[in-house]
Amino acid sequence: MRSEVSRPPPVRGPPRGASPLARAAPLVPIPVVSAGGFTIWITGLSGAGKSTIGRGVAAELERRGRTVEYLDGDIVRTHLSRGLGYTREARDTNIERIGWVASRLTRHGAAVVVAAISPYDAARRRARALVEAHGPFVEVWAKARVEACAERDVKGLYARAYAGEIEHFTGVNDPYERPEDAEVVADTEHMTPAESIALVLVELERRGILAPA
Repeated sequence: MRSEVSRPPPVRGPPRGASPLARAAPLVPIPVVSAGGFTIWITGLSGAGKSTIGRGVAAELERRGRTVEYLDGDIVRTHLSRGLGYTREARDTNIERIGWVASRLTRHGAAVVVAAISPYDAARRRARALVEAHGPFVEVWAKARVEACAERDVKGLYARAYAGEIEHFTGVNDPYERPEDAEVVADTEHMTPAESIALVLVELERRGILAPA
């Protein structure tokens, strides 16, 4: 059996022909960047800014030459989970399906961006486990209060939920379990979309998943 040897990151030395002073300068480690697949999982209330962050991150990843698959929770539901409702069991099934798709894409080297409410912690952890069998999983919490999301709601869904016209509406008559260990927390009430997107990209670079621009 071939043993796997952990190698230290390469270091950047002075250029050829550099002066003796430059040659005496300390060596600078070069971050090791993985070319493999990974998944960014953006969770949060309806109206918190998940899709805005997701589309922005996906566009930047494509600009940097990555093959990107963007999975919007609402769109995926119409294709993979059309017959499911919005009970906890149905939501968990939907998230498990998205997690499985993300894991397959990650396995084959894609940069996967998921934007889904995914309100339950246990379901998010199961999705993480599926993906991490094949590559990194970066959870992003689009953080915003229910009141702020309701103010942004141009479709009037929150108003209908508060009026009792919509059942199982996350944040109103269904719970949202806040992430306790998300790799990125984007406070979308106080950050611009550009700032939230940059926060995600910085984390990818910090972890060696994405090369600096």
